[in-house]
Amino acid sequence: QVRLVESGGGLVQTGGSLRLSCAASGIMLRINDMAWYRQAPGKQRELVAVITSGSITSAGTTNYIPSVKGRFTISRDNAKNTVYLQMNSLRPEDTGVYYCNLDPPLAQFWGQGTQVTVSS
Repeated sequence: QVRLVESGGGLVQTGGSLRLSCAASGIMLRINDMAWYRQAPGKQRELVAVITSGSITSAGTTNYIPSVKGRFTISRDNAKNTVYLQMNSLRPEDTGVYYCNLDPPLAQFWGQGTQVTVSS
């Protein structure tokens, strides 16, 4: 059974930083394209960042939506089977529940997410 557990959210002021973690069981993250998504209040869930599957010679490539590019960094620790999202220079519009999943996502893999709240 696949389980993705997000953690690391919290309340921060504008300009602050958080590091989110997505710990996986039942699935090897390094051979899958993984992504972070977020859902702001009253809005649809959106893709935030992607890290493609790696290989012996490559850690995978990363992509970001324009609004977080240069501020967020997605990474993966294969030994821990965990994907991270380092978020710097946070803005109030980054507020939402953050989830990890495959890219494209599978409905049965959505977890509880982790709440990120950025105060102005």
